[in-house]
Amino acid sequence: MIQAQPSLKAQKSKSEASGIENLIRILLKKHRTPFMLIKRCVLEKQYKRFQKYLPNIIPYYAVKANPNPGIIKTFINLGAGFDVASAAEMKMVLSLGASPSKIIFAHTIKSIEDIEFSRRRRVRLMTFDNEPELYKLAKHYPGAHVLVRIKVENQGSVVELSLKFGADPDQALFLLRKAKALGLTPMGISFHVGSQSTNVENYLQALEISFNIFNQAKENNLPLKIVDIGGGFPIQHFDNEIGINFERMAVQIRRQMKELFDKNVKFIAEPGRFFSGPAGTLVTQVIGRTFRNNKNYYYLNDGIYGDFSGMVFDHCKYEFRTLRRGQRFLSTLAGPTCDSFDTLSMNEEIPELYVGDVVYVKNIGAYSCASATPGFNGFSPAKIIVI
Repeated sequence: MIQAQPSLKAQKSKSEASGIENLIRILLKKHRTPFMLIKRCVLEKQYKRFQKYLPNIIPYYAVKANPNPGIIKTFINLGAGFDVASAAEMKMVLSLGASPSKIIFAHTIKSIEDIEFSRRRRVRLMTFDNEPELYKLAKHYPGAHVLVRIKVENQGSVVELSLKFGADPDQALFLLRKAKALGLTPMGISFHVGSQSTNVENYLQALEISFNIFNQAKENNLPLKIVDIGGGFPIQHFDNEIGINFERMAVQIRRQMKELFDKNVKFIAEPGRFFSGPAGTLVTQVIGRTFRNNKNYYYLNDGIYGDFSGMVFDHCKYEFRTLRRGQRFLSTLAGPTCDSFDTLSMNEEIPELYVGDVVYVKNIGAYSCASATPGFNGFSPAKIIVI
């Protein structure tokens, strides 16, 4: 009887798993857990992947996804722009060598102090979505270049981002004209389809709405130049996860752009998770174990208040892996704090583990350490190691 050979995809996955596990074993000799490994080669791979499939869109890395200096420097060297949401993020990327001309202040509600900082540092491209913000900008940063952020569909996105921000599209022309009347420079349209979006229709509909606003603005002697399509590009968190196909989405987005817009229109985007997510691997260890509710129950030295914060704030699910092999048992994984909320999973099938055994998670480089709570119960987030 001829045995079926493993598929090339399965062989590749097994080889990658072996590689990352060997690297973890090497790093364990030098570093205490928890630590997060960020691989520069993966950051570069994701950047080049974006450029290959969306060549006419300039990427501005969303710093909020992971503001680690090593990540920022990598993207500076690659020529990326940066999406910042505060003066603190702006100050950091500027201090690391980013050009003010490659930064977008992509928060529609800004403090006066942050606006004035932006003016002093000559970061002039920014978003807004309401009339009062325009008066604030006109007073504290006259001549600023502005994009009106519009509300668009977020169906199929894990995190809804049109609940809090975005002007109704039928108000866009009024807001752009008001911006010009106040001495600002209206440059175009911004939108965001939601985070971890698997529904390409969100992008296609938003591009069509933006195109209609461009036409209205042109008819009113207000030519626009920029379309910011935001972020939301999805990644796989599990090796065998289905329904995630960036390449297929990119082809449709690119086609829609070409069909609707003049070739002189500048397109930018704000990928965060797509760039840093796949580059991160979190390494934790078991610090305690018990048997509860007829299951093995393991306590790890990182949890919800640390680098698994994305499970709450980002509604993210992760694939837990172990270095130990053997028969698998239904188990619970929990974090180290004294809060029962700090439970990671109630139904993981993993080998029996002992104190000191490693549990690691891939594709966790975004919205993890960035939203962690430093020092809750005295537990610090993972050390970040960029290689």
